[in-house]
Amino acid sequence: MANIILSHSPTRCMQDSLLIKESKGLEEMAPEACSLMSIYRRFKPQFFMVLSQMGYTFLYFITEASFNHGMNPHVYITYRHILAGFVMLPFAYFLERKARPKLTLALFLEIFILSLLGVSLTLNMYFASFKYTSPTFLSSMVNTIASLTFVFAVVLRLEVLDLRRPRGIAKIAGTLVSLAGVMIMTLYKGHLIRNLWHPLIHIKSSTMTHENWFKGSVLTVASCITWSIWYIMQAITLKRYPAQLSLTTWMNFVGGAQSAVFTIFVEHKRAAWTVGLNIDLWSIIYAGVVCSGLIIFLQLWCTEEKGPVFVTMFNPLSTILVAFLAYFALGEKLYMGSITGGVIVIVGLYLLLWGKEGDQEVCIKSRKQDQNPREEEKDLKIQIATQEDVLKGGT
Repeated sequence: MANIILSHSPTRCMQDSLLIKESKGLEEMAPEACSLMSIYRRFKPQFFMVLSQMGYTFLYFITEASFNHGMNPHVYITYRHILAGFVMLPFAYFLERKARPKLTLALFLEIFILSLLGVSLTLNMYFASFKYTSPTFLSSMVNTIASLTFVFAVVLRLEVLDLRRPRGIAKIAGTLVSLAGVMIMTLYKGHLIRNLWHPLIHIKSSTMTHENWFKGSVLTVASCITWSIWYIMQAITLKRYPAQLSLTTWMNFVGGAQSAVFTIFVEHKRAAWTVGLNIDLWSIIYAGVVCSGLIIFLQLWCTEEKGPVFVTMFNPLSTILVAFLAYFALGEKLYMGSITGGVIVIVGLYLLLWGKEGDQEVCIKSRKQDQNPREEEKDLKIQIATQEDVLKGGT
């Protein structure tokens, strides 16, 4: 028996050593996993917004190809949002069945206005201005939405702005720097950068005449203003209706119905409503499922977490991504002004994000201050109760 025990002891020692190494490895991996999860939780809104702008970047190319193919923009908006409503409906119904508040008439009217500002009115004005102005003017004006939203948020006291603190100054500086970068990207060309290879994708360009520049400018400016108000109103509506999936579904259905009514008066040809198995169908599916469905939901979540200014400040990223992707994939011209403006936009975005981090610190401090009086009240009650027990025991 002693020999048997001695013969098995080395293997047991090896097993024990392997178990010790595995446990040490798990202990070393655990802090790394926790750190990665903490980083993800901290920067989840930033990750979602970058992902959203990447989705909008691809939307630009597939929509341009569809419009050049002959797709009516107003019909496209209608189909896109109705499809998004049907896609988001089952998720909203089952996942938010208990969390969804009761829909009152006043709340439905608020969602009706929200859908009008963010879907039917804004997008139809924006796409209608395509035939009156240039893409350069459109891209420069759309990127001013972040600055307009910041001004509206400060006026309505939805944005914390303390000019006595460096982070408050960083918010204003970041907004102005990003706006300057956008203007440089769109208004200044600089030296032309030669293409390194032939274009990988060919998109047929359309010959579009600018009929009325003033009319197009009015439509573009109006769409930017309503877009900014839409972002502000999202933050207000989410306080009364904190169900992002359900709100996304309602906005798509109501906005699609509003756009359908408008399109019927504008477009009377039945052929415009017919969509075949071509780029028109794929653009509607992508825009409905990804952009009007998933991305709008992510934006609503980020609006509730960080505010409307945080969401709109990421809009210039799509302009940067479109410029670089068009250069590498489509063979379009790229100028030094676009690169310089892109770098300035990123610097401004970093300043604003650094300033927004101060809002979290203020919220945490206010929560602690709210909790401290409650804890002090509890301690006082405990002390009073113990004193009464002591007196009762003495008597």
